[in-house]
Amino acid sequence: MVSYRFRFLVLVFILLAAWMLNVSLGSVAIPLQATLSSLFGQPLEQASWEYIITQYRLPKALTAILVGGGLSLSGLLMQTLFRNPLAGPFVLGISSGASLGAALLLMGSALLGQLIFCDFSLVVAASVGSFLVLLVVLLVANQVRDTMTLLIIGLMFGSITAAIVSVLAYFSNAEQLQRFIFWSYGSVGSLSWHQNSILGGLVLVGIVLSVVSIKSLNALLLGEHYAQSLGVSLKRSKLLIIIATGLLAGSITAFAGPIAFVGLAVPHLTRQLFSTMEHKVLIPAVFLYGAVLMLLCDAIAQLPTAAQVLPINAITSLVGAPVVIWLLVRKRKMLF
Repeated sequence: MVSYRFRFLVLVFILLAAWMLNVSLGSVAIPLQATLSSLFGQPLEQASWEYIITQYRLPKALTAILVGGGLSLSGLLMQTLFRNPLAGPFVLGISSGASLGAALLLMGSALLGQLIFCDFSLVVAASVGSFLVLLVVLLVANQVRDTMTLLIIGLMFGSITAAIVSVLAYFSNAEQLQRFIFWSYGSVGSLSWHQNSILGGLVLVGIVLSVVSIKSLNALLLGEHYAQSLGVSLKRSKLLIIIATGLLAGSITAFAGPIAFVGLAVPHLTRQLFSTMEHKVLIPAVFLYGAVLMLLCDAIAQLPTAAQVLPINAITSLVGAPVVIWLLVRKRKMLF
């Protein structure tokens, strides 16, 4: 347990360093001393620097922490529930539901009539889409006892919603299609403090439900029959895990767009680096590792010497995939 405490201390230190790096870098060059002064509430020489740090870079860094940690935690929940190392946070079709809601708003205006756009319209549309898919999945989960059947049904929901999005894209004009494509790239730099507070509240509820499910998650590692022999209610446990995943993945996709790879890879990295399957350790470790990875990927995507911002989806895959391949080859086996 002492080694775990030391690893957590190191991980928190790395998180703080990644957060500082993320806040310091950007298209506008701001001296490190000025950034530190702004963080401690001291006035800066240029008002524009203070505005950039407090109204753009700090909310962006907070979004990266919530997105990376939340997606990684939801991926851990799904991999444990389905006992499948390839399961990610979006296997239940929740991300596809959010994409369908966004597609209906961005590309379906010609079919549905002119829709009113506001700051929260895209978030509301994506949230409604993910919530409806989650509701259907919960109804199915009450009827289906086999976990693998639920996994297949979730994948089918994803295929159906993806097909509808493709039809909408086929009938959309270039401007509508471009807006949807930009949304699908994912972004952590478009949320305000108010939007971050809403996302943070939803992620916090997902974390609490995950912590409540620690006993069930540990028991499910050895199979459903073993979990039942320990007195675990499979129906209640599945519902709690699915709701937690839905809140985490659905809210993050609604606010930041679909961000790939993080939820799939970080749980594997954490299991190998911590050498444990105990969810009391894995849940906080996975959240911290996911936050660090997203902060670093976002810092790379910012291209500090240029005004352009690369798609965060591309960076998460380019940076993370080689690391996972290297770890798996070095380890020669998965901890599953």
